[in-house]
Amino acid sequence: VSVNLSVRLAQMGRRIILLDADLGTANADVLCNLPSGKNLAHVVAGRQTLTEAMIVGPGGFRLIPGASGLAQMAALAEPQRDRLIEQLRDLEHDADMILIDTGAGVSPNVLGFAVCADQVIVMTTPEPTAVTDAYAVIKSLHRQREDIDIRLLVNMVQDQKEGRDVFNRLDQVCRRFLHLNIRYAGHVAQDLRVGQAVRRQKPFVI
Repeated sequence: VSVNLSVRLAQMGRRIILLDADLGTANADVLCNLPSGKNLAHVVAGRQTLTEAMIVGPGGFRLIPGASGLAQMAALAEPQRDRLIEQLRDLEHDADMILIDTGAGVSPNVLGFAVCADQVIVMTTPEPTAVTDAYAVIKSLHRQREDIDIRLLVNMVQDQKEGRDVFNRLDQVCRRFLHLNIRYAGHVAQDLRVGQAVRRQKPFVI
């Protein structure tokens, strides 16, 4: 979703930077069939800046690749993460929008990147386990920052009604137990061609 959203926004003329912050299991560069080279691990080690690590992705967005298979990246220390976030803030003048694609779950890295954003999109599928996990993420984010702007995107739905139903259920739970109003970011239909695009390493919007 983050890759394809970046492609479409760039095609609309926006200056887009995508940071693949799925630390330890990053794959945005693989989805775009981009050469592996400089990545977030080099930035954390102080050998590159975020700007130097950027590569141009399909449609013209700029990607800061994450690092895959490195345990030390998955367990990034808070000062290291804070330095990355400061570097991201320095890039705000050079972009209309910066997207941060985090991993799943409620690890300190996921929450740390999310709470610094102007807007957070939490993604779920209609499966009860995924919805439960999404609520756990929302609850954890709300604990860290009460004024956080959270929106729910429902992925792999059969139709628009299924997406709305999932949102309504989760919204009711958030209102009741967290006194929090989340917003609906929409849905993405389940489509076999998405898997085909992944295997071809070409964003499906292209």
